Amino acid sequence: MYQPYPGGDQPPQQPGQLGQPAAPVPRPVPQSVARAVQVMYVGALASLVGIILELLTRHSLRTFIANHATSKGNRLTATQVVDTYHTELVVLVVVGLIGVGLWIWMAQMNKRGRKWARITSTVFFALDTLGAIGGLAGGMLSGGSVNRFYGLVVWVIGAAAVILLWRRQSSDYFKGAQRY
Repeated sequence: MYQPYPGGDQPPQQPGQLGQPAAPVPRPVPQSVARAVQVMYVGALASLVGIILELLTRHSLRTFIANHATSKGNRLTATQVVDTYHTELVVLVVVGLIGVGLWIWMAQMNKRGRKWARITSTVFFALDTLGAIGGLAGGMLSGGSVNRFYGLVVWVIGAAAVILLWRRQSSDYFKGAQRY
């Protein structure tokens, strides 16, 4: 016949006993991944500084819009220039803040050993490479050489992070990581 445990309670169980999965043992983060994470935080900070630079050089953006933008072949009116200028400023700030958030998110997820984060970080770097090529080709709206140069600085930071993430030591860390 069944007899309950004295006192009506269940016996205490330790993690890893029958019926309970053992808690995963945290693996130490290798130096290459730790440095990549640090570089990504520098990238977030650099992106934030980039937003500030864009705002400080905003008058060159207005001049560029006034001199080069057209609507149906005609120069923009003063109202259209102001509207376009404000729209561009909002887009620059919003996209910049999204970039800062992505740097921080990728840093945290790579530190945790998420395989998808290393791949996603590499894809983000590839997209940034396309943007840097476009910037060098003169495709930036503001046309400012300071902004173009700063874009290359952020690109170099991204390159350093991706190189660190794909080193052998890092790859071993990501291979042993859980799937989520």
